Amino acid sequence: MPTPQDIALLQQGRHPDPFAVLGMHQTPSGLWVHAFFPGVLAVDLLHAQAPHGSEAVGSLQRQGASDVFALCCGARDRFDYRLRVRWAGPDGQAAQEAVLDDPYRFPPLLGDTDAWLLAEGKHRRPFECLGAHPRSLLGVPGVAFAVWAPNAQRVSVVGDFNQWDGRRHPMRLRRECGIWELFLPGLAEGALYKFEILTPQGELLLKADPYGLRAELRPRTASVVQALPAARPLAPERARANGFDQPISVYEVHLGSWRQQDGWRWLSYRELADTLVPYARDMGFTHLELLPISEHPFDGSWGYQPVGLFAPTARHGSPEDFLHFVDAAHAAGLGVILDWVPAHFPSDSHGLARFDGSHLYEHADPREGFHQDWNTLIYNFGRNEVCNYLVGNALYWLERFGVDGLRVDAVASMLYRDYSRAEGQWLPNRHGGRENLEAMAFLRRLNHTVGTERPGALMVAEESTAFPGVSRPPSDDLQGGGLGFHEKWNMGWMNDSLRYFSRDPVHRSHHHHELSFGLVYAFSENFVLPLSHDEVVHGKGSLLARMPGDDWQRFAGLRSLYGYMWGFPGKKLLFMGGELAQPGEWQAQGSLPWHLLDDARHAGVQRLVRDLNRVYRGHPALHAWDHDARGFEWIAHDDAGQSVLSWLRRDEQGHWVAVVCNLTPVPRPAYRIGVPLAGTWREIINTDAGVYGGSGVHTGVGAAEAIPAHGQAQSLQLHLPPLACVMLAPAAED
Repeated sequence: MPTPQDIALLQQGRHPDPFAVLGMHQTPSGLWVHAFFPGVLAVDLLHAQAPHGSEAVGSLQRQGASDVFALCCGARDRFDYRLRVRWAGPDGQAAQEAVLDDPYRFPPLLGDTDAWLLAEGKHRRPFECLGAHPRSLLGVPGVAFAVWAPNAQRVSVVGDFNQWDGRRHPMRLRRECGIWELFLPGLAEGALYKFEILTPQGELLLKADPYGLRAELRPRTASVVQALPAARPLAPERARANGFDQPISVYEVHLGSWRQQDGWRWLSYRELADTLVPYARDMGFTHLELLPISEHPFDGSWGYQPVGLFAPTARHGSPEDFLHFVDAAHAAGLGVILDWVPAHFPSDSHGLARFDGSHLYEHADPREGFHQDWNTLIYNFGRNEVCNYLVGNALYWLERFGVDGLRVDAVASMLYRDYSRAEGQWLPNRHGGRENLEAMAFLRRLNHTVGTERPGALMVAEESTAFPGVSRPPSDDLQGGGLGFHEKWNMGWMNDSLRYFSRDPVHRSHHHHELSFGLVYAFSENFVLPLSHDEVVHGKGSLLARMPGDDWQRFAGLRSLYGYMWGFPGKKLLFMGGELAQPGEWQAQGSLPWHLLDDARHAGVQRLVRDLNRVYRGHPALHAWDHDARGFEWIAHDDAGQSVLSWLRRDEQGHWVAVVCNLTPVPRPAYRIGVPLAGTWREIINTDAGVYGGSGVHTGVGAAEAIPAHGQAQSLQLHLPPLACVMLAPAAED
């Protein structure tokens, strides 16, 4: 018989070990079956494997006035059983009944190896064990639940299936790893659920599943049972497309505002597969980069405050719909990069904050655990289980959705303990310094794991400081060397370039170094040149609005910026709307102003971006040595008086492209540049061409002359268009 204390604790939803009481138990007095069913009239025990089907063994007796029922089956051996439950119908009279499998007759879910790896924070794929997974156990279909909450007094699975009553389905604690588990028979995909957690302080918390593979559409916050997608190998052609010597031109997209249906409705993943994918392919981009798509409660965060790291946001459809989008991109020859946020997380009550009543995922001390800029919490990178959660999430997106890479957000904020903090508001590391040693170790582990488990995937850092070795390999012991990213955003190039191009051309001769300085460090890292969403928000204005002068000069200035960018060493990234010469800032709640393309000036900029991508892809000299100093050579970087910059790009096979930028609105006739090859050269890009909305001034390029210039034995005499960038290549390489 269950003790009065057991009955009271079950009734109150406070029993720490429900499996010790509920279910079938062999005792000296016989075989007992105990069950807890609030609100039922009667419970019968059925033999599930009787020769002629289920047969009644007896009725469980209510224990006093409680909802605990018990039956002694005598000296029988254990057997598989089911429970027939009867309760009053809607009229309070007619009884309804159902035959149920008892969750408390099933064995533990986690194997010893998985439990040990999870306890040590060394499980490569914790998402295979934790969360909610439809499966069969002992031949019975249902859902296996598991959640890490080592400091909880009790954890229950709650949902529509049990009236969100945390007393009905308390879980088993695996003390060796702090994980609570329960198999709920009869449950299937689509069921809504959360975990109800009784904290050490006696609070009841209702939490979404940290490993939930699907979530409700905001403002609702429940997790949704979803089958784990099958693993997807990285196709060799996709791995090849991520290579250092390949053209990588990224179209950065916020899915909610790229295009909206009827001016207000988000497009679904499938609609985006039919519209965004062919558009990006036609524009010549090689990759799509999506602002964070992990489930997030606040639209205004653009996804950068995620709560459900494993769930593609329900704003655009289901996980199957997102898989369709990725497949469509790959079929079109496009890679998919996800913006990924391990630097911080929001404090929403249904999320990770104080998950089990303790600071489980975050630091307890706000000097380490709170981001003042974003009012968010910081992961405790010194905790192995937390790092395991994040590394596992990275592998999940790469392996289960087949995405081609991750762009890791806000890396600088992770690397420095004093990031955006005043004196006295941060804690030094164990050596007394400002570097976050635990975050550095985490990033090395992350990139090492991706490199070994998903070779060919692309890891990109948004890192805005001069921290050394961001895109250099980590050491074998993961404690030294670089951080292991493949690419790093070149924020210095972005800041210098936008500062320069925002200046009135009459003053540019005094700031020539802002463009030439980037070559001092251009090959210290593997750089991506980003003109991202961050540059067209928060009062910064659009890229077009930053250009000085009248309308003609502003459009010419933007076109010359793009020509300069595509000719400069480094992979390319442009935020959506940049190709439209959007006049106003990006508005995340609206749609891009596609009507602008009715204006020839805006359509000309779009055509230029398309052609720049095609030239970049078609001329290996412009991409094969993007990260190698051998791929760049100055023609002249010292013509500040005329605000002209010129350089050469080349590859290992001896292909050449010359880039010349005249950054004033004054044509430069008879401008001579040295070139490395004799013969005829031709324009491959002229940002002043009439088809782009320019004035139509052409360089007049032709055969190189045997006139030495800039250290070369031959040279070209050009007529430089105003406020323009031109690219020239030997005619034989057309």
